[in-house]
Amino acid sequence: MSKELPSRIHQEILQLCEQGDKLFAHQKFVEAKALYVEALRLLPDDHQEWEASTWIYVAIGDTHFYLNNYERAFRCFYNAVQCPDGLGNPYIHLRLGQLYFEQNDLDKAADELTRAYMGGGLDIFMEDDAKYLEFLETKIKV
Repeated sequence: MSKELPSRIHQEILQLCEQGDKLFAHQKFVEAKALYVEALRLLPDDHQEWEASTWIYVAIGDTHFYLNNYERAFRCFYNAVQCPDGLGNPYIHLRLGQLYFEQNDLDKAADELTRAYMGGGLDIFMEDDAKYLEFLETKIKV
């Protein structure tokens, strides 16, 4: 069960993440990550109890993913899946599957990519490299 943040902290986090999203959209991943990390630091110590932690970990993980820092990206998405509404989130499972794939852990990649497909359909695969969907198609009927 997630907790609700005090309004002031929630607003600060939203502003930092919005600024980060703008930088991310312009492929300024390092700068975006710095803002997302700053937002994460505003959360109380028990990060995984706050709903905001889910999307902040996803945002940080995405910056690492696009910087090809797969180990760090994996840690972020692994954290995100343990936060409120993380388990079962198709996007989080997509990234975990992609990251397992990049680490050559193909059984776990197939499992996570299947979860992403079951929750998000084909559309969830359309913005990334086709190799992930092609791999999944060797494992299940898509």
